Amino acid sequence: MVEKADLLFELGTEELPPTALKNLSQALTREFVAGLQAAQLTHAEVSSFAAPRRLGLLVRDLDRQQPDRDVARRGPAVKAAFDAEGRATKAAEGFARSCGTTVDQLERQQTGKGEWLVYQVHESGKPASALLPEIAEQALARLPIPKRMRWGDLEAQFVRPVHWLVFLHGQELVECTLLEAPAGRVTHGHRFHHPEPITLENPSDYADVLREQGKVIAHFEERRARIKEQVEASARQLGGAAGLDDELLDEVTALNEWPVPILGSFEERFLEVPHEALVTTMKTNQKYFPVFDRSGRLMNHFITIANVESSQPEVIREGNERVVRPRLADAMFFWEQDGKKTLGARIDSLREVVFQKDLGSMFDKSQRVAALAVWIAERTAADPELAHRAGQLSRCDLMTETVYEFPSMQGIMGRYQAGRDGEDPELAQALDEFYMPRFSGDRIPQTPTGIAIALAERIDTLTGIFGIGMKPTGDKDPFALRRAALGALRILSEHSLNIGLRELLEQSREQLGSHIQDHDVVDHVEHFMLERLRGLYAERQIKGDLFDAVAAVKPTTLADFEQRVAAVAHFRNLPEAEALASANKRIGNILKKVEGEIPRKIEPGLFEAEAESALASQVADREIDVRPLLQSGDYTGALKTLAQLRTSVDRFFDDVMVMTDDPAVRANRLALLASLQSLFLQVADISELQS
Repeated sequence: MVEKADLLFELGTEELPPTALKNLSQALTREFVAGLQAAQLTHAEVSSFAAPRRLGLLVRDLDRQQPDRDVARRGPAVKAAFDAEGRATKAAEGFARSCGTTVDQLERQQTGKGEWLVYQVHESGKPASALLPEIAEQALARLPIPKRMRWGDLEAQFVRPVHWLVFLHGQELVECTLLEAPAGRVTHGHRFHHPEPITLENPSDYADVLREQGKVIAHFEERRARIKEQVEASARQLGGAAGLDDELLDEVTALNEWPVPILGSFEERFLEVPHEALVTTMKTNQKYFPVFDRSGRLMNHFITIANVESSQPEVIREGNERVVRPRLADAMFFWEQDGKKTLGARIDSLREVVFQKDLGSMFDKSQRVAALAVWIAERTAADPELAHRAGQLSRCDLMTETVYEFPSMQGIMGRYQAGRDGEDPELAQALDEFYMPRFSGDRIPQTPTGIAIALAERIDTLTGIFGIGMKPTGDKDPFALRRAALGALRILSEHSLNIGLRELLEQSREQLGSHIQDHDVVDHVEHFMLERLRGLYAERQIKGDLFDAVAAVKPTTLADFEQRVAAVAHFRNLPEAEALASANKRIGNILKKVEGEIPRKIEPGLFEAEAESALASQVADREIDVRPLLQSGDYTGALKTLAQLRTSVDRFFDDVMVMTDDPAVRANRLALLASLQSLFLQVADISELQS
């Protein structure tokens, strides 16, 4: 039985970048485990450790010895190893010498690419202690570190200077030096609470010893859970709820080894400032957790996490309150200054800001968005005048001091300022919705005016940037056109807007006028957006063949597209679906090969088989049945009705030869098949469906 023991690896450093810590830890564990697997060293559970001054992992029950193995060394191909008389060539003899044997002792191995000479070698497994240093070195070299640094006069390079290395397999030291740090069994605790060295005897004791003696919670997720619990409890103590988000929680976890919550406050007068600005400065600049009351309104309290258990926590609290006060005062100053000028008074200043050199200024773009928003409003439930005004004001908050200081306030500041200016409440809300959806999964605009200007903005950007030949390539998308397309598609689809995508693009193309260099821009943008639409449906587990079946008939609106997708999804579950899809595919292949025009009218007098007459009668009846269903948009009902044709279609193909020698009969049969195909194409091209 293979002897096993726990393995501990810890790299001690200066404070690691907090935003990168979690990723570095995950990468180290992934690469280290991959190295163990490549060396055929089996093990049990693996635990990761990541704190401000350390990266590490604990591998349970790791083999102490690599297993023995038989390895086949492959030499030259047999045809190159022997000449025409069957004598060994120099290639064969050289390979045999390298293996320490003779040609006649070599074996042959047949592969898909021919027959080869091979030499079977039995390799004894190496001790893990001989393999682990290189495994660790390779894992560290593969960490995602954009820019490595040197320290002192050493040649080693890492994300931060390295101070110690712990490398134990069981109670034995793994002898090596990594990043100029010799392996040992000595770690270090908290920088202030326990700066003295801590000697480790057993890898499994690591986390407990650090926690109890060193005042360090080495496990990232354990520390994160503790911080979350502390913050939530502190917020409840203040009578509110904490503003927790994963990104901030991860960063605060990466900044602290021994987290202790500190409650702080600021003057209530600062609450006159838009709360989003205060929250931004608390989270981004100070790494504080804001506190909200039961109504969701910001309270004049915050929670910070100290990396020390102080005997005078009030000193830490006062220090944090003193630091945050000037930042909040700055936010109030910007807010008060911005209030001296309305959004409308800032429209002309947009002329000074370039959107894109070939597409004009932000003023030009705002005017185009306003005009396109009017066009959209006239076709939806929006007020055209309100949409035009909102389009003109949509970018004016970019000219405020608040947005300059807090870029994430774009749109939010517009909403606040429009309210302060006395603009219509829907317009004010629309200025915030103008940027929605801001990211994948974000909510979309809900007000009619917000829908109009948000959609107009994205369509104008897509048409304009494509029109000057700057469409995305590979991973380069400087104008975020993929995101713009997805946002526009979601707005059109989720609100079931009765606006044709192509018609919308044509209108945008017309407004851009001479700016457009690509005359086929509408085709290109439409194709680009349909590919994004395919992706949205794929996320909903709707297969590509179903999407293609609907896309083939080019529905005018996305609302109509969605109804057809639902209908085809229902149809493909019917027992008749597979046979009818196959029949339509066969019909399509037949009709593609026809030269000349297919007659539109079916002549019953040319029928020779009863199956022809029966199918023609069924097609005529079903055409009458589905007409009202199609008119009402009941595509599911239409396909369900057309599924009744299955028996007649099967019988037709069993009994009738379509491409008969008689040209009149042949043309009549082709007309019947074309009529049958056109019935289905009124919903989708079901020949695209895969079995």
